[in-house]
Amino acid sequence: MALAAALALGAAGCGDDGTDTGAGSGAPSGGTGGAVTVFAAASLTESFTALGKQFEQAHPGTTVTFNFAGSSALATQINEGAPADVFASAAPKNMAAVTDAGNGGGTPVTFVKNQLVIATAKGNPKGITGLAALAKPDLKVALCAEAVPCGAAARTAVEAAGVKITPVTLEQDVKAALSKVKLGEVDAALVYRTDAKAAAADVDAVEFPESAKAINEYPIVVLKNAKNAAGGQAFIDYVLSPDGAKVLTEAGFQAP
Repeated sequence: MALAAALALGAAGCGDDGTDTGAGSGAPSGGTGGAVTVFAAASLTESFTALGKQFEQAHPGTTVTFNFAGSSALATQINEGAPADVFASAAPKNMAAVTDAGNGGGTPVTFVKNQLVIATAKGNPKGITGLAALAKPDLKVALCAEAVPCGAAARTAVEAAGVKITPVTLEQDVKAALSKVKLGEVDAALVYRTDAKAAAADVDAVEFPESAKAINEYPIVVLKNAKNAAGGQAFIDYVLSPDGAKVLTEAGFQAP
């Protein structure tokens, strides 16, 4: 009788409705829970961190882990086999590096756009008003390396302005370039509007017209080798939802 009762309990636990409790499977009820790993551009750090917390609250049993870095570095990691469910790039070029290698699990969707500003020390002590000022030999300027989206956008904007800027450092992601300003190691850096806004307590943002010619589109996709493709798609759906758009818009991103 004890054995029969145990078997009955086991059967009830499995059920015939396809529902999994998620114990050890990483996919609780609905198939969208468990662990979700998101590789995202560094400029998405603040907004995606907030969205991750909201997503976890909306999907009990889910945990979202982020890897924030330059989009080119993330694309390389994914193509070399790093485990991830979702890739959010700061430019289509780096997304193409993943999809062209056959590692995209679907069609990338553009979810936001971003634009450059000049980040200066608080109060703009050097009186920087535009890109032409960054060409002055007495100014120390940080740029992103051209391999990453913020660097490619900077190059486009600088060429559009017809000026020549000689940076004292080339950084591998936008957060690193911004930190140079915050630490007082440079006088200015070309960063995204969203990053300058997130660091508004420490830096000022100077808008310049040429940035309109170097707007970056951000695509997102579930990856081919995702361990939790359902959870990854659910996260993307949340990013694209009104709640996701609200967080991204408040961070300074533009609608796609």
